[in-house]
Amino acid sequence: MMDWTDRHCRFFLRLLSRHTLLYTEMVTTGALLHGDRQRFLAYDQSEHPLALQLGGSVPAELAACARLAEEAGYDEVNLNVGCPSDRVQHNMIGACLMGHPALVADCVKAMLDAVSIPVTVKHRIGINGRDSYGELCDFVGQVAEAGCRSFTVHARIAILEGLSPKANREVPPLRYEVAAQLKRDFPQLEFILNGGIKTLDECKTHLETFDGVMLGREAYHNPYLLARVDQELFGVERPVPSRGDVLRELRPYIERHLAEGGAMHHITRHILGLAQGFPGARRFRQVLSVDVHKTDNPLGVLDQAIELLGSH
Repeated sequence: MMDWTDRHCRFFLRLLSRHTLLYTEMVTTGALLHGDRQRFLAYDQSEHPLALQLGGSVPAELAACARLAEEAGYDEVNLNVGCPSDRVQHNMIGACLMGHPALVADCVKAMLDAVSIPVTVKHRIGINGRDSYGELCDFVGQVAEAGCRSFTVHARIAILEGLSPKANREVPPLRYEVAAQLKRDFPQLEFILNGGIKTLDECKTHLETFDGVMLGREAYHNPYLLARVDQELFGVERPVPSRGDVLRELRPYIERHLAEGGAMHHITRHILGLAQGFPGARRFRQVLSVDVHKTDNPLGVLDQAIELLGSH
């Protein structure tokens, strides 16, 4: 979800669900230690519960970043061992680390020794050349021995040569049964399922087997899916917000961002999917992605978008 789940996106998603655990985009240890630390760590208090997802493979650097996350008030630190991008492979980040379970275990132990908040791992069910179930169990076993109690499993292997990151999210087949076998073989651990989940009914079905589910692209492209999560998955009794309600609640945040010198599209690029499945979806997207660049009154354009949604 790199370049997607920034702080503006997360603020928006939190308006749809108060209880869903939100994750940052993956932040590399180098960016956090040597880059604009404040930009990468900044968030609004409303975003809790919130996890910082890290990319890295040097235990001491990951430990330092975990400390920064805890000091900044994050509720969890997640180590990404699932990203198939060749952009990160060259730096020993992401899915290629599944070929080095002992190193991942060392990274997790260093992070756990540095902080008191949970340290979790997101991974694939394998990578090309290391995709047997035995090798997957070896990976989970070594990382669990280092102290990790929670694993988010993207139920596909990652093919590290010859497939783009986009193709790696679609081409290797989903194998939920492999993730389910992990839960049976390691019942003392928490397993959260990720990959290809598109509806709350599917979430409910998977929750009969797993301890949780993670939604990625579907939650971004069809965010109104989250509007019923609190009621249907967390059992919380509160009114389901309408699309218009959500955008009206977002308006003061956008107004503050503009007053601070920010641009409208920094936020509105994340909400284009809010009207998915709604009769006025095409016009809604046009207003916020095209018309907004042709006006000196961006908030007026936003109000047009809100009117399009009405009370739906």
